[in-house]
Amino acid sequence: MDEFNYKASAELFPSRRYAKTQQTRYRRFATAAEAIRYLIEDLPSSGRAGSFLEVEEKRFEGEAIRALYDAAAYPLGRRKIAA
Repeated sequence: MDEFNYKASAELFPSRRYAKTQQTRYRRFATAAEAIRYLIEDLPSSGRAGSFLEVEEKRFEGEAIRALYDAAAYPLGRRKIAA
C-alpha cells in the first residue's frame, strides 16, 4: 500500500443495512487514524461490513481498513479487541 496519511481528515459512510438498524450515520473525523480506530474498536463486525472510509478522495473498506489499523505506521494506541 502506498504511504497513507493518517493525519488527513476522513469521512465514514456506514453500511446502509447497519445504519438503518443502529441509527449510525455518516461521520466526519479530524484524522483518518481516529476514524480507523472507531471502525475497528467501536463498531461491531456487523457494522463494519459494507462500511467504508473516504480519505483524500480514496475509498477504503473491509480488509484495507484492517490493514491500515494493523500497520506499523498506525499512530494511535490499540485496544485489545475481539475479532
